[in-house]
Amino acid sequence: MTTRMLKPLALALGTVLLASCATVPKELAGSYADITPQQASNGGVSGTAVRWGGDIIQTEPGRNDTCFYVLGKPLASNDARPHSGSDSIGRFVACKRGFYDPEVYAKGREITVTGMLQGVITRKIGDYEYPYPRVEANAVHLWSLPVIYNRGYYNSWNDPFWGPGWGGGWGGPWGYDPFWYAPGPVVIVRPAPPPPPPPKG
Repeated sequence: MTTRMLKPLALALGTVLLASCATVPKELAGSYADITPQQASNGGVSGTAVRWGGDIIQTEPGRNDTCFYVLGKPLASNDARPHSGSDSIGRFVACKRGFYDPEVYAKGREITVTGMLQGVITRKIGDYEYPYPRVEANAVHLWSLPVIYNRGYYNSWNDPFWGPGWGGGWGGPWGYDPFWYAPGPVVIVRPAPPPPPPPKG
């Protein structure tokens, strides 16, 4: 097997190994009730221990604590991180003692919290009165930002490991290339730094 054919296989294997090594963060470990924010919005479940997560809608620091309004998502079983592409399982609010900077715990960031349910509070969404189950949080875990990948497509003409032969992704001495239209090498895309200010004078 050629180096060119090994690259996509190595990438896929690395992804599987990383996923298999993921574990639940220590502060989120434990046993929790199998109840969703949508189910808890009806009330009557105060004192129930939950582990919920999702995308931050708004972070509101108060005098003694900070409340996170969250669009709930299902959690991955291997590490308790929210499934970002999944449908919402209802909104909730989690409050924890102390100050948490809204610029760090910003809208759209993913968090997972653990704690006890303490009733339901109502907040307006437009003209609708929405019931938010309230979690008195013991732990608030902010997940790192996902890396953006640009995979593109490649063939053996732009493959640095392509060797002599009849050219093209269709062969050369290695025969038919099964990765002719396979995703190319992973490239991490980062925003360019701002240009320097023009010189004065």
